[in-house]
Amino acid sequence: MELFLSICLGIGLSASTGFRIFLPMLLANIATMNGWISPGEQFEWLGSWPAFFTLLTASVAEIAGYYIPFVDNLLDTVAAPAAVIGGTLLSTSFIEIDNPVLLWGMGLIVGGGTAGLVHTGTGLLRLFSSKATAGLGNPVVSTSENIASIGLSSLAIFLPITALILVVFLIYMLLKRLLKS
Repeated sequence: MELFLSICLGIGLSASTGFRIFLPMLLANIATMNGWISPGEQFEWLGSWPAFFTLLTASVAEIAGYYIPFVDNLLDTVAAPAAVIGGTLLSTSFIEIDNPVLLWGMGLIVGGGTAGLVHTGTGLLRLFSSKATAGLGNPVVSTSENIASIGLSSLAIFLPITALILVVFLIYMLLKRLLKS
């Protein structure tokens, strides 16, 4: 059961990085520092004060950048590979598997793949918003993504099975929408 819960936690946090890269890492850092979750031995740095200040600074900069019209679209392009890396790192940090090859493989495929899919969906939504509203609707999209990232990260930390169900539903809806067009 512990392995299953750690996979649910990893997938929930990695999906959150599809919305915002640094915010789920910051929330995982805060949860780790408070003892609510615990990363693997190689990832104990995630619960440190230097990680907190670094992730806090990066989160504030990322959130602010998404509120600047057209800069947000540029950030989406740059953030695509970073979301996959962040999703891989977060899922690998919490999945409890002793074999490093299996751990990193699963982290990349499940965590990175989930983050990449979610990020693709949000990037397409922002692109549509930019075209439909000339960028004026993008702050609404950014606020929604911030709320989704915080909400899904919190859900993954406190109710990991519920987070997994929500991520599966979210990916199903995204793939259904992408295949329909």
